[in-house]
Amino acid sequence: MTQSIDYGNLMHRAMRGLIQSVLADVARDGLPGAHHFFITFDTTHPDVQIAKWLHDRYPAEMTVVIQHWFEDLIVTDKGFSITLNFGNQPEPLVIPFDSLLTFVDPSVEFGLRFEPQGDAEDDEDEAGDIDDDDDEPEAKPHAAEVVSLDKFRK
Repeated sequence: MTQSIDYGNLMHRAMRGLIQSVLADVARDGLPGAHHFFITFDTTHPDVQIAKWLHDRYPAEMTVVIQHWFEDLIVTDKGFSITLNFGNQPEPLVIPFDSLLTFVDPSVEFGLRFEPQGDAEDDEDEAGDIDDDDDEPEAKPHAAEVVSLDKFRK
């Protein structure tokens, strides 16, 4: 058993689960109302599948917009595949959840940001290290701080 609870990893898994659920609903029912998504992902992730010309144009990261036109949205436990239109040229993409950097729905001012990750093998250990400090192999315990919420009340 580990010495501490890895809240960062748990949070990243929960956030990816939220995105998975949202995209599964959109795949089944379409986008409701004015909702649309800006999704930025790491194009160097080994499981990302995009056309060579897209990878050449976006060698590190890419932002796609899911809004007016998209086809074949398929959501799995590992990620999603979708066909998007790039200059009247439909292109299929496969985007693993582990490659996500940001997920934004500007219609409701909602956004999530993921910290960069290590290798896929390290995913279980490092996936959610939000405050990842490469200089320290182990996190040092910090004293708890109690904050009164009264000062924030109107």
